[in-house]
Amino acid sequence: MKISKEHAEHYKWGNQCDGWHLVKNKQLSVIHERMPANTAEVCHYHQQAQQFFFVLSGTATMDIDGQRIVLQANEGIEVQALQPHQMRNESLEDVEFLVISQPNSRGDRQPF
Repeated sequence: MKISKEHAEHYKWGNQCDGWHLVKNKQLSVIHERMPANTAEVCHYHQQAQQFFFVLSGTATMDIDGQRIVLQANEGIEVQALQPHQMRNESLEDVEFLVISQPNSRGDRQPF
């Protein structure tokens, strides 16, 4: 079945951030997310899920195990299970990105 952001299940998170579930099953999650300027996710890790973050537009900053990585459009980074990480938008524009989790990270998130 064809899926688009316009027809996907939508949710709000954090400080005015958006997410759209493009794929949502036990083994795989693909989410399109939007973070407005100067917003951040809380630092956390996942017990089981490995994740891949891919920036579609804007500039994102990812902290992984204390290392700061700046991601531009068309760049991505893998995060292994148990690695503390935090996505931030330190820019003045929205950042949109994909978060691909295997297995699905729902209920797997732990604060750091």
